[in-house]
Amino acid sequence: MIVAYESGPELGRTLPGLAGELAQGDEVIVVDNGSKVSPRDVVAEHLPAATVIEMGENAGFTAATNRGAAASSGDLVLMLNPDAMPEPGFGEAIRRPFAAQPDWGAWMALVACRIDGQKVVNSWSNPVHFTGICWAGGHGEPLERVGGKREIGVASGAALAVRREVWNQVGGLSEDFFLYQEDTDISLRIQAVGHRIGLQAEAVVDHDYDFHSNDRKWFWLERNRLATVIRNYPAPLLALVAPALLGTELVLLAVSAKQGWLGAKLKSYRDLIRWLPRLRRERAQIQSARVIPASQFADLLTPDLDSPLIPEFARKGLVRAMLRTYWRVVRTLLARR
Repeated sequence: MIVAYESGPELGRTLPGLAGELAQGDEVIVVDNGSKVSPRDVVAEHLPAATVIEMGENAGFTAATNRGAAASSGDLVLMLNPDAMPEPGFGEAIRRPFAAQPDWGAWMALVACRIDGQKVVNSWSNPVHFTGICWAGGHGEPLERVGGKREIGVASGAALAVRREVWNQVGGLSEDFFLYQEDTDISLRIQAVGHRIGLQAEAVVDHDYDFHSNDRKWFWLERNRLATVIRNYPAPLLALVAPALLGTELVLLAVSAKQGWLGAKLKSYRDLIRWLPRLRRERAQIQSARVIPASQFADLLTPDLDSPLIPEFARKGLVRAMLRTYWRVVRTLLARR
């Protein structure tokens, strides 16, 4: 399942790679989010048997993904970015955990990209800091450091497979997210109801990745980060990290003002406040379905801010030591409950 928005060139690169990885009975669904130029011709050229669904407007990545999943009938829901081209062997490898890892509710492919012409890791997971900040794990690392399969806490949605019964159990993606952080949110919800998440590194996609930001992106990232925390964190954990969350918001206000996206940050607060009535209902549903204790949920989070995209002062030295100490205290208190 691919969600497209003005993605003609990307589909022209990805679909031929995907075509060679399909098995008999596989469904390919391309959901278009109101592109000015429909992707139908591109899809017909490379995958004429694929289904194209026209949303008619940009309803957001999350709503379009849910629409595509509802239109499919397979036992495995595979989310694939339009710019994530499957490499040879992807199809067989991404199917393998379905039978081999029955405790995995979802698993991601190894996402590669090119930096200065060199093929490296884009993401082998999406680590989540206890303040909700997340990033592409292993970004820039040599591909040779990754192999086989292993359990991870949170997966990237660039190439993510979810068992159909698990997808239905957690209700798919939250459509209110629109874009960004939806993979973090669904990963936490899948783990909270007792399923594991894994990395299947033998399934590789070549992601045409280039990090860039603008006000709209910062708005979605920041609003959805806080929404993810509010929806998913068990009450004891949420209470214990509340001081750190407040401190993080003060720092981000200063950083956003310095970098020129303060307006987007303030808009994220406004939108989050409007969302609060729904968030309370969503939180109640998610927490009532959770089967793991708060201490086990905390295992999914990290105290280290290891992304090179995060300012260095927050990643090293005194701040790093303080965050680690804070997290040790939180983990100790959670273990006593």
